Amino acid sequence: MPETAQTITIQNPATGEVLDRLELAGPAAVDTAVQAARKAQPEWGAATPGDRAAVLHRVAELLDRRAEDFARAETRQCGKPIRLSREFDVPGTSDNAAFFAGAARLLEGKASGEYSAEHTSSIRREPLGVAGSIAPWNYPLNMAGWKIFPALAAGNAVVIKPAEITPLTTLMLARLFSEAGLPDGVLSVVVGTGAVAGEALASHPGVDIVSFTGSTPVGRRVAELAAQGPRRVHLELGGKAPFVVFDDADLDAAVHGAVAGALINGGQDCTAATRAYVQRPLYPRFVDGVAELLDTVRMGDPEDPATDLGSLISARHADRVHGFVSRALAAGARAVRGGTGPDGAFYSPTLLVDAAQDAEIVREEVFGPVLVALPFDTDDQGLALANNTRYGLAASAWTRDVFRAGRASRELAAGCVWINDHIPIVSEMPHGGMRGSGYGKDMSTYALEEYTVVKHVMVENTGIAAKDWHRTVFGARPGLGVASDV
Repeated sequence: MPETAQTITIQNPATGEVLDRLELAGPAAVDTAVQAARKAQPEWGAATPGDRAAVLHRVAELLDRRAEDFARAETRQCGKPIRLSREFDVPGTSDNAAFFAGAARLLEGKASGEYSAEHTSSIRREPLGVAGSIAPWNYPLNMAGWKIFPALAAGNAVVIKPAEITPLTTLMLARLFSEAGLPDGVLSVVVGTGAVAGEALASHPGVDIVSFTGSTPVGRRVAELAAQGPRRVHLELGGKAPFVVFDDADLDAAVHGAVAGALINGGQDCTAATRAYVQRPLYPRFVDGVAELLDTVRMGDPEDPATDLGSLISARHADRVHGFVSRALAAGARAVRGGTGPDGAFYSPTLLVDAAQDAEIVREEVFGPVLVALPFDTDDQGLALANNTRYGLAASAWTRDVFRAGRASRELAAGCVWINDHIPIVSEMPHGGMRGSGYGKDMSTYALEEYTVVKHVMVENTGIAAKDWHRTVFGARPGLGVASDV
């Protein structure tokens, strides 16, 4: 929390160590950054795709060289295991930068052609202008990259507000861009609270697109502010991912997938497996298998490579997670593992059963290492239960039957559906939700398109002054209808 109205202390949630103290940005700082972005964007937007790609390639190379510094900083500000930072957050961000370096040179549109007999049409994809980006605290580096890279690749300038409690790697990334030759003003980082800096950025008249990742309630507020422009909005919001296990599934694979999917990043992941629906013949063995595997999870020092589960983002958040679990237990759920309460910012992996479908623990985003397992009987029932949520970000189905897999991929209402796995992502494929989980895509060329405007250019190619369609405006006139001398 801020020490005063002007500063914030950045702490390691696992140890309480003070990592940095930063001045908080207010509306004036946001305005300065946006004005600088508006001034710098035309030149950057006019740069060739090759020139923009060169900067992104250099950033990817620099990030690879300093990977360990970034990994340690990410772990210290978030409390996540160092293995996750080293093996996912940093290399994933570097790969994303390299992907958009290539994608910058591959914007696509319809082929130029004569779609009208007298005209040649072509499509231009042009940058929107200034992107105002608001990133979350669970994957600070990764999410900053998801917002910055496609926007810059398309020729926009970016003002990004990281979560004020985890800004360190975003600031480090901005310094890499400066070192890589990005012109001044094209990328700015403003560290401030959502209520002050975030609202100032989302409502700023100099911003052309607002990109937000975070909770659904805050996403609604961001959309409301952006609509005053009106300006384009990109939202990646909450999730409550179902994990559907049919009775022909590989049980061992499903058990391992459920534990990994539920515990990644301490469960602080919008796509984390949170609701395991298991067809009744497999249900008892699934619950036993998950419980046994949870017993092997090593919780401890996030900087120890042997640690599987680090701390949550804060003691306050751990208390929030336990609040969900406590209310679930009071309502009749049973804890097969965990559920005993936090130790500072640490929270033991928890498996709950016997919860009702309409229980809070089944319907609301907990954002912690908590998995709820529920049985189902028929395929119809399993898919209906999985879709019985206001969210629609991610889902997975587990089966050896190609027809069941095909049906699940069609019917699960989520922007990302995995078959016989849960969580993996790649830079070449889009990530984003539907329904209460927002709209718009991160990663892939679909993300690049989010940051462009499509312009249709139509060139008359006959040289005739009086066009045939002019008669719909005025009738025949003496001297009209002849070819132009030009």
